[in-house]
Amino acid sequence: MKKSSLENDYLLKINFQDNKRSYSSSPYKKDKKGFGWFSKKFFTIFIVLTLILTLSVGAINLYVINSTSKYIVLPEDSPKSDSMIVLGAGIYTDGSLSPMLYDRVKTATIVSNSNGTEKYLLTGDHGRKDYNEVGAMKSTLISKYNVLPENIFLDHAGFSTYDSMYRADYIFKIKSTVIVTQKYHLPRAIYLARKKGIDAYGVAADRPSSYIGMPKYKFREYLATTKDFIISLFNVKPTFLGNEIPISGDGRQTHDD
Repeated sequence: MKKSSLENDYLLKINFQDNKRSYSSSPYKKDKKGFGWFSKKFFTIFIVLTLILTLSVGAINLYVINSTSKYIVLPEDSPKSDSMIVLGAGIYTDGSLSPMLYDRVKTATIVSNSNGTEKYLLTGDHGRKDYNEVGAMKSTLISKYNVLPENIFLDHAGFSTYDSMYRADYIFKIKSTVIVTQKYHLPRAIYLARKKGIDAYGVAADRPSSYIGMPKYKFREYLATTKDFIISLFNVKPTFLGNEIPISGDGRQTHDD
């Protein structure tokens, strides 16, 4: 029996709907969430995490700067203390001090003359026999400023600001101090010293003209402040410790010549 055109249209419609349902339920259906969707989501997460990290670093630095600003003073306003801590910086191959380090040593003598503090703790890198920051500082203090050797203590393992402040408390038993370094460096140094219970003040050793490489130093300080803030929360031990050498004693026992 011949089918009418109406029946044919009906059958075609049913077949089309069956095929449509079969395709929609097929395991081979194309996933709309392809690589483009994944990369867009990954980029969004990356941007959010970067923003959170940047804000966290900024907040930590702001906190450290604000919490220590009242302890940064002029040499004539610095209190008499157990010692002055002079933080190390670069020296040249002939053993002479870099401008930044020379200004720290010179400023420490000004502080000593202003507040009557006699003991110097020179802390820096002496990790190699041919590189000795603390020895170079000591030689300058003795030869140029006539500081008595017994008043000079050397911390040969002050490989970082964190290590220096930890060892100032643990090894040298310092209870009060005036830290001498450049202004950009003082907030972190004072914060770490006070975190160890030292009554610390700071005097800036900057010269009127800027030092070569200051943008790099300031950027590095921004990151170092964040790192040291975090590890100070956990009281992480420094690279080296050792026996106690109280700052009240004779500094010559720390000399290596």
